[in-house]
Amino acid sequence: MTGRRRTFLPRPTRHAVLAAAAAAACVALTAGCGVIPGTTGGSGDDPITVMTWAPENTKATNKPGVPAMAQAFARWVNAHGGLDGRDLKVLTCNDHNDAAGAAECARKAVDEEVAAVVGAYSQHGRSFLAPLEGAGIPYIGGYGITDDEFSSPLSYPVNGGEPALLAGNGRQLAARCDRVSLVRPDTLAGDELPKLLNAGLADGHHKPVADIRAPEDGTDFTPQAEQALKGAGTRGGCVTAALGARTDTFYDSFRRTRADYPSVRISSVLGSVDQSLIDRTGGASGPYEGAYVTGWYPASGDSRWGGMRKVIREQAFGDNRVDPADAGVQTTWIAYTVLKQAVESLDGGEVSARTLRRALDDGLRVRTGGLTPTLSWRFEDLIAASEYPRLINSGVTFQTVRDGRLVPARGGFVDVEATLEQTA
Repeated sequence: MTGRRRTFLPRPTRHAVLAAAAAAACVALTAGCGVIPGTTGGSGDDPITVMTWAPENTKATNKPGVPAMAQAFARWVNAHGGLDGRDLKVLTCNDHNDAAGAAECARKAVDEEVAAVVGAYSQHGRSFLAPLEGAGIPYIGGYGITDDEFSSPLSYPVNGGEPALLAGNGRQLAARCDRVSLVRPDTLAGDELPKLLNAGLADGHHKPVADIRAPEDGTDFTPQAEQALKGAGTRGGCVTAALGARTDTFYDSFRRTRADYPSVRISSVLGSVDQSLIDRTGGASGPYEGAYVTGWYPASGDSRWGGMRKVIREQAFGDNRVDPADAGVQTTWIAYTVLKQAVESLDGGEVSARTLRRALDDGLRVRTGGLTPTLSWRFEDLIAASEYPRLINSGVTFQTVRDGRLVPARGGFVDVEATLEQTA
């Protein structure tokens, strides 16, 4: 990654040419023309069509709550008058957790002429962003699992993604642990994690981590648990794991192994450990009691999530895919909050990929009720981290598991912008 900011000039597509011709015909005939062909949700009553994708039914990380939350949001907003008076239509796609599936979802978004891709999750940024860039479709509030989401000029992230989480986790552990072992996926995305965690540890004048690679779809992590325990040292060490849905599988192997080694503290990041996982594994009497967790947002029990919980109660009651403690569900809620305010900022005008990009680029300030700092994607709002030129929100939260509940370990957001700038 060069770190240079790219200027985006979308290629003219067949739909764009037709739209330009139709607009010219309207002017020439001075007739009252309606929605321009090739746009989604013009100034009339046409629905606003967007897409959300995520992997489902795979052997690795699955995020069924992401599209389910998107559809619940659409049902809720349509039941309350729509987005600025227009219905919201959400298309969904399963990216199957592979590059071909991600690219296919993006091509479907292009074929369906969606106004935006919103609140999606995929580990294959290069595969899905290229088709979106070619069609000029904005990618709003992706989960933040890939570096590409923080470099594409059509990406509008709402959190600091894996970079902020790992840098923040290093900051959180630096003052608490003598030595740190990191267990992470043996993937291209996973290869970036030790560098980020080390940057956070360095802020606390801490030595680098012991880097332990693990298979993304592993079912027994005993060898990695043994390596992690050895790497954590003999006194005051910590083991942190960032394996997504496989994190609990790792800690299951870890629990069976740790009796033969000195005592250590455990840690993870939001998306790998959340409140629902803590509940499933015994709460206060379970293995995560006392664990350190770094997140993007306030803890799931915080009152600021009240609006999201109300929507889930009204529109997804009984749908066990929609877990309000899941980071994917939370990010999707925030992403659709951005979409709602972007549409409303157009004051009843045309809603299309072009007009949404313009609204976001021209300084729209999105307030999320304290779930994030105010979001804005102007050039001057981007942080000065050359490897992540689209990153605007470098705030993280420090949490800990106390009496079986994720609670703040420190009040407010911790800004890791300076830490991320050091990773370039």
